[in-house]
Amino acid sequence: MSEFTGERVIPGEVNSDLWAEHVARYHFAARYAAEKSVLDIACGSGYGTAQFARQAAVAVGIDICFDPLKFAREHDTAGHYAQASATALPFRDHSFDVVTAFEAIEHLRDWRALLSETRRVVRPDGLFFISTPNRLYYAESRAHNGPNPFHVHEFEFEEFRDALAEFFPHVTFFLQNWNPSISFTAVAEREEYAHALIAAADGSPPADAHFFLAICSTRSRPEVSPFVFVPSAANQLREREKHIQLLERELQQNREWLAAATADRNRLIEIHEEQKQQLEEHNRWAQQLDRDWKSALARVAQLQDDFRQLQDAATLKLADLESENRDKTQWALETEQRLSQALAAKCDELAQAVELLETAEATVVERTHWAQDLQQRVEFLEAQLGMIRDSRWVKLGRAAGIGPKVQF
Repeated sequence: MSEFTGERVIPGEVNSDLWAEHVARYHFAARYAAEKSVLDIACGSGYGTAQFARQAAVAVGIDICFDPLKFAREHDTAGHYAQASATALPFRDHSFDVVTAFEAIEHLRDWRALLSETRRVVRPDGLFFISTPNRLYYAESRAHNGPNPFHVHEFEFEEFRDALAEFFPHVTFFLQNWNPSISFTAVAEREEYAHALIAAADGSPPADAHFFLAICSTRSRPEVSPFVFVPSAANQLREREKHIQLLERELQQNREWLAAATADRNRLIEIHEEQKQQLEEHNRWAQQLDRDWKSALARVAQLQDDFRQLQDAATLKLADLESENRDKTQWALETEQRLSQALAAKCDELAQAVELLETAEATVVERTHWAQDLQQRVEFLEAQLGMIRDSRWVKLGRAAGIGPKVQF
């Protein structure tokens, strides 16, 4: 079974007041269900369908969700359960004597489809029971929690009345409220609830009602009377005493919380005093720091003035240096030009000297070749002369006084 959200009543998981509030409507309608065929639309966990099944010929419960139907089937074997939509009932026309749709219409965006389908499946002499919370009362009761996120459209009495009148010619309205009363109920050993019919009429206006409940029919209005549902455990005085005891326990707990909060407050006051003293010391330190800071600002201002003076002097010196640098640059340029010209002249002279040197070198080479050739000729002639000196014929001619005269 899904977790309880407040929208589905689960037996045993809700308080007795909420349980009685929902089950009372089924007891109200059960008076008309004896030996009848009953359809319980949006049956939820099936506790209402099970109530009908005790006295109806057949009781069918439908719901759009599977989990509550599973719970219903596991806890009720007399009723019949099916998963179906309240706006598209899977039944033939005029199938049921009694149809109920308690706390369902406010969950539907297309709530007119619910009324149309209900009119279709209920028999001409059958009854349709429907209930919904009063929008004015409901909004007031949920002022702190905000609107119910499961409700799509809530009704005021006039709108609810007009909506039902569109589909059913006969509608009898009831106002469901919790009322203080004194009851006298017989002891019933096996009955979980007892109920009584009270002839006194409730004069409260519809706008003050908690829930609206209507019996709709197509042919004639049923005979109805006021109905009071009294749970077997409904001793209001005892419940109030229990509630008072609960409130007293909560009050005692609140007192303990208050004492603890007061102790915490006193401790916080002590901490506050300590922090106040520390803050005063910090303030004094901050004031001294402020004075030092202001003194530092004055010193910074003085240093800034000195720096501006030095900057002005440096600017003047820089202007002088720039002028001197320009003069030196001009001198360097002129000197470079003069030296460049002198260097060019020397280069010309050097080129001429190189040319003369090359000419002289060529002459030397030529003379060297000539001297070498002359030396070869001398050596050749000396060889010739040697041969002549050594020649036998020359020696004979010289001795005879004939032949050429050779000087040695």
